[in-house]
Amino acid sequence: MVPVLAAFSLLGTGSVWAQADEARAKKIAGGSCFLCHGERGESTSEIFPRLAGQHAEYVAKQLAAFKSGQRKSTAMAEMVAKLTPDEMLALGKYYEKMNLPREEAKDPQLAAMGRYIYHNGNKFSGVPACASCHGTAAEGTANLPRLATQFSGYIHTQLKSFNKRERTNDNTVMHVVAEKMTELEMAAVAEYVSSK
Repeated sequence: MVPVLAAFSLLGTGSVWAQADEARAKKIAGGSCFLCHGERGESTSEIFPRLAGQHAEYVAKQLAAFKSGQRKSTAMAEMVAKLTPDEMLALGKYYEKMNLPREEAKDPQLAAMGRYIYHNGNKFSGVPACASCHGTAAEGTANLPRLATQFSGYIHTQLKSFNKRERTNDNTVMHVVAEKMTELEMAAVAEYVSSK
């Protein structure tokens, strides 16, 4: 009987900790994150990524990379300087629960080209299908970003950063992929996934 009570006690404690983590994440998000990323991770500027719906582990991984300097950003380095790993994951879980409405592509013809490249790659230049890692619905995984509903301008900028080897984290595969992509291919893929 004692082990059963202990198990229920632990379950209750986990719930309390989860609530505390969410409250802490909400406070952090409301204190500084919302200025660029929006109150619910819905950023309204293509300069700043939308965090709503992004995988919690991926958000935590990027925050840690900003803190360590592995991913370069003066603004983000200052924002994450005092965050603990637990707070980073709590922020990730907070944003992961948010949803963004799907938007139509602004340039349907460009998105159609991007759709082909995303799902099939370009056998003539050696660009692999993006879907092979990021999934057919562009939802990513815990270690790979969700691209669906992200701003096309933000994705295009990140692809260019990988292409020029300016983005220094998550680079093993993405440098090899992006260096083979033309400006048109990067813009097309970005346009397509933004409307997923």
